[in-house]
Amino acid sequence: MLKTAFSNDIYIEKQSHEIKERINRFDGKLYLEFGGKLFDDFHASRVLPGFKPDTKIKLLQSLADEAEIIFCISADDIEKTKIRADLGISYDMDILRLIDEFKSMGISVNSIVLTKYNHQTAADNFIRKLDNLGIKSYRHYIIPNYPTDVNKIVSEDGYGKNEFVETTKPLVVVTAPGPGSGKLAVCLSQVYHEYKRGVMAGYAKFETFPIWNLPLKHPVNLAYEAATADLMDVNMIDPFHLEAYNQTTVNYNRDVEAFPIVKTILTKITGDENFYRSPTDMGVNMVGYAITDDDAARYASGQEVIARYYTALCDYKLGKTSHTTVEKLESILNQLNLVPSENRLCVKPALEKAEQSGVNSVAYELRDGTIITGKSSDIMSATSSATLNAIKYLCGIRDDIKLIPANVLLPMLKLKREVLGSKTSALKLDDMLLALTVSMATNPMVAMALDQLPKLRGADLHSSAMLRTGDLSTLKKLGVRVTMEDKFPEKSLYF
Repeated sequence: MLKTAFSNDIYIEKQSHEIKERINRFDGKLYLEFGGKLFDDFHASRVLPGFKPDTKIKLLQSLADEAEIIFCISADDIEKTKIRADLGISYDMDILRLIDEFKSMGISVNSIVLTKYNHQTAADNFIRKLDNLGIKSYRHYIIPNYPTDVNKIVSEDGYGKNEFVETTKPLVVVTAPGPGSGKLAVCLSQVYHEYKRGVMAGYAKFETFPIWNLPLKHPVNLAYEAATADLMDVNMIDPFHLEAYNQTTVNYNRDVEAFPIVKTILTKITGDENFYRSPTDMGVNMVGYAITDDDAARYASGQEVIARYYTALCDYKLGKTSHTTVEKLESILNQLNLVPSENRLCVKPALEKAEQSGVNSVAYELRDGTIITGKSSDIMSATSSATLNAIKYLCGIRDDIKLIPANVLLPMLKLKREVLGSKTSALKLDDMLLALTVSMATNPMVAMALDQLPKLRGADLHSSAMLRTGDLSTLKKLGVRVTMEDKFPEKSLYF
């Protein structure tokens, strides 16, 4: 059971204050590179219980009068129709979705910058679409030998060729639908053009992880390594900060590796060799000051690493990731002295239930620590069975009481088997919930059971075999944290 480890109020207060301080430092104009997810930051909410997935948006809303947004997207990503894996939509469509979200929250959206623009057909079509929608767009071009040829970059043939985005507010947040979109380059290009216009604008990076003022091997920081295991990112002591201030801080390899070039570019633009002295200096990150229960954060982060490990095992089984990723996660587990089957409390009950029954089984660990199990049958999937058992437990309904009558259950099974020709005729989780909803009209206890569904948010579940997409999707909507063994539920090649 997870305890609250983080205060949103403290974080928003300290982070917004730090951003305002940075604006004042740079002549009242700051370009803030916004890494990570603006919306639905579930990683942060898992490793820091109490961190709300929309906390970053709440923070921007608190600065709405002073802030405007620039979105950037790589023209190459538009051409390749790059997809956001978590949403299943293309990057260009995601930007339009995000613009709608920001406008509904009263946050000003300035424009969209297309980076790496080279007259790509799909990019030109997107620009025309933006024009028709009344959304301003700008083109930033490929600079040969970027980012090593600093003299070329900081010249009229480099950043100077990019179209300058006219902005009116002191804080300009530069964000993107995903990595590799060119946020840093857009920020530095804008700073270049501002200096040409006599405005001593600044640049900073909105950071969340790793947390610079936590120890290098703190579980929260190791959980960040686990989240980027497929990229082989590593946390490290910031050597530039240590040299400049004799202070130990944590950053990650890509920022440390890029810092000398970024520093050189900023020095070339501004003439100030001490614009920033370390990558830690560049970051605005007050997350560490808002942790209210370090033990709770450590425990939650350990659970996140375990979950990432199980996910990697399944992805490797399906050919979606490499064994190197699995090995990286095993290394992190060893550093934290964690054994997944022992430190995730719902694992053993699920495996024991499967061994006893001979079929796929799952186990919930509810928020009060209670373990509830369920197994698959011809009528219900293991997930459906366990979820039904869980909500019955939560409202005190005995196991032997049937909530779905035969006149509801049998027609649904017949439809799946005889009409739809489903190979797996058992009711999936959404089928079972629909059957309960229909049954509610004749049985008031069903309504009591359905009222318990919100209490499953934050519960843990482990399955003795990989779950199908339907059940996984419904569990995600319910807010259940799922792990699975890397085993196919049936003896078949197609899954």
